Amino acid sequence: MNDTVLTAMQYYGAAAATIAALIVSLDLGRRWTGYAMVIFVTSSLALIAWGFLQKDSEGIGVQNVILLVINAVGVWRYLIRKKPA
Repeated sequence: MNDTVLTAMQYYGAAAATIAALIVSLDLGRRWTGYAMVIFVTSSLALIAWGFLQKDSEGIGVQNVILLVINAVGVWRYLIRKKPA
């Protein structure tokens, strides 16, 4: 794969995760946290692709497969599920 595309995936994943973490840390409410989880999902997808396409980076790919599941639970919990009474 093109090195430019791989580099873009790597930096997008890192930047998106940083922005999502900032949003979560600001504690702006359930909806904002849910949007942050969506950003985390895109970050994980980018880092999974980068991890398995970039030589010697499979560990990041595996880590982000697990984080993708965790982030998907966050999307479900904060954006899809009805708030508990």
